[in-house]
Amino acid sequence: MSSNYTWLPDHHLAVAATLAHADEIIGEVASLLFDYQTQPKGIIQLREVPMITHSQTIVLSISPIPRKVVLLVADALVVLRNAIEHTLFAEVEYRDGTLDEKAAKVVEMPAAQTYDAFDAWMKGRAKNGPPSLQRGSELIKRIEGLQPFHRTVGSHDHPMALLALHTNHSKHRSPAVTAVRLAAIHREDRMPSPLADVERRPEVPLQVGEVIAETPRGQHTPVALFPTIGINRPGTERWPVLMKELDELATWVRCQAVPRLITGVEPPAPALPARYEISVGHDDERSALSSGSTMSAPQLHNDRLRAAAMRRDMVETISKMDDDLGTEQIAAWLESLSDQEMLARMQQLRPTVTYEPETVLSNFAVLERMRDDARAFASLPVEQD
Repeated sequence: MSSNYTWLPDHHLAVAATLAHADEIIGEVASLLFDYQTQPKGIIQLREVPMITHSQTIVLSISPIPRKVVLLVADALVVLRNAIEHTLFAEVEYRDGTLDEKAAKVVEMPAAQTYDAFDAWMKGRAKNGPPSLQRGSELIKRIEGLQPFHRTVGSHDHPMALLALHTNHSKHRSPAVTAVRLAAIHREDRMPSPLADVERRPEVPLQVGEVIAETPRGQHTPVALFPTIGINRPGTERWPVLMKELDELATWVRCQAVPRLITGVEPPAPALPARYEISVGHDDERSALSSGSTMSAPQLHNDRLRAAAMRRDMVETISKMDDDLGTEQIAAWLESLSDQEMLARMQQLRPTVTYEPETVLSNFAVLERMRDDARAFASLPVEQD
């Protein structure tokens, strides 16, 4: 048997599959969102409305988000909470043996935002609870360490509190609620600072008929829109970015909650993989874990979106450098690169904030290499210096 994951006892091996299942579901969400966010006509349709002295840019329509997104999001959040609940139950049975029905019913993970609430939860286990869930036990200390009340400010934003908030809402009221948000607007005619001219938008859903910009009448101002998909935190006016919310909760469950429930100490190494192959059986589950992926679905989604935007921009850039290369040939070469390869190439380009000659020359050399690679891909002769 592999010596990897020696900190993970056999009675907790199954939780790794639960976490991998959650990541696969989040991957399905990401795939739907990628297709939605990269549709050719965009997800926001705008209209210019001339006024007396200025022109307004108004949201004409918003492409509807696929219904399956919210259903999958709700599923993923429930599976993440299950990972915690199943870990706790497995640890209780390992310590106390098979539980009777009364004891089994009180085994649950609290999400107490005050110590008084946690104290009330412990009192509720005094009569029928198993020995390992009695006040002062080692397992109680582990549970207490994961409680939101330890955050003196913003306990409601603690991952355990958020996970309980989302899953209780989806279980009793409705699946997750999502909406298109306009995260930022950037004026493309202003280049000196990458951040100075980015207008951060409120964390609220975008509405049809909303005015997102005003310009003097007759003046054309090119802008770049940064739409995203937000998820409502039930009972609040908060609409954080959906994939970021999923990523932060999944990472906390996998890297903090589950390991600390199991070991009682700071998360040991190696960390559980974000995903491994769970559609086949394994004679050695620990070896299967070792071959799993450390890249989570939200990370891959972010890379995929960034790479897609860069491919789109680079088609135009490279086509201006070479009349022999058609845009279709350039696009085909860029698509042949993996997302990570595309991002690695773009990281070679240095910011041209003040247009230093050295930086401009360095960037031009990078672009020339990309042009030459595109020519080689298209079976065109590469120009020699």
